[in-house]
Amino acid sequence: MATSFERLGMDVEGIFPYLSMVEKIGVATSHVLSGYGIARNSESLFRGMRARSARSARVAAAARRSGAAKILHTGTLDLPLCKSDGADHFLYCDQTWDLSLRYRVDRSSLTSKACAEFDEAERRCYAQMRHIFTFGDYVRDNLIAHYGVEPERVTAVGSGMGQIDPYLGPKDYGNGFLLFVAKHLFEAKGGYLVLEAFRQARLRRPDLKLVVVWDGRDESLPRRYPEVQFRSRLRWGVLTSLYRRAALLVQPMLNDPWGQVYLEALASRTPVLGLNRNGLPEITHHGAQGFLVDEPDADALAGAILEAMSDPSRLALMGLIGQRYVQRHYSWDKAARKMAAVMADFERPFDPVTSNPTLNKESDR
Repeated sequence: MATSFERLGMDVEGIFPYLSMVEKIGVATSHVLSGYGIARNSESLFRGMRARSARSARVAAAARRSGAAKILHTGTLDLPLCKSDGADHFLYCDQTWDLSLRYRVDRSSLTSKACAEFDEAERRCYAQMRHIFTFGDYVRDNLIAHYGVEPERVTAVGSGMGQIDPYLGPKDYGNGFLLFVAKHLFEAKGGYLVLEAFRQARLRRPDLKLVVVWDGRDESLPRRYPEVQFRSRLRWGVLTSLYRRAALLVQPMLNDPWGQVYLEALASRTPVLGLNRNGLPEITHHGAQGFLVDEPDADALAGAILEAMSDPSRLALMGLIGQRYVQRHYSWDKAARKMAAVMADFERPFDPVTSNPTLNKESDR
């Protein structure tokens, strides 16, 4: 994304609001003492007020040093709870806390207090943004409906497809080759669900083959699933080749907000199969170039795999439609141009109190 902005003639400087180990220990202690529960990952840990304040303070300090007039955040965890640096803040996001909470695998580890306070923190942060850009329309809709952000302050701009080049060569959709890709967060991306569904589907279609690209952390999996080929630490060229050879990407991600792998597969003319949630319905144009399963159930997923693989000509057509769709709608340059056009319209300093009706009502009390 930074390169795309630079191609537009913009000066780009990165700000990385890292916390020291001592600060992280303090944040973790505060998280527990605040009654938020036990954080299973750093993403949940940094949603508390103490972590947000520390990270946003680092961003503000860096902005003052550089004299930056506009700051584009690419995540919500370093957003200011209230502005103090004189810069205009913009956000580019693929999800909200409210959307995330619906399917989080660590939901049971968070207390009701944590869920409510994290939601309110996001609401306060969104009020400080001059404008918010989203990957998809479904995130834009949630910002408006749940967080009360004015529609004119949110624009869906899409995303890019990474390094992958569209594949125009021959493909064999009858080869029985299924692909799953999770370089991290294996459980959250549906890895265990895929393995069980594949085992069931293979009882009826012994010619099916599954390649799992993963981080190799659960060393028991290759022993438990000897019929699956596990690959890790792949070079980009090797992964690209797998996308091109696969007849279907089976990626039932439990809570991935968007899914870069979906775009990479479709660019390779490989249809996708996943859960009917988050960004996938939008990416597949509501099933036009993929298969949507309503629930994270191994039986349902196995049935969908068998249905998809029963008709190679249908897969070929889906792959062609999907490739054309993502080429037309998703690129970092297109997203950057849309954001740059919006940001160029703002030259006056933004006052969230006078510009936000919700804050106006609160300040009048």
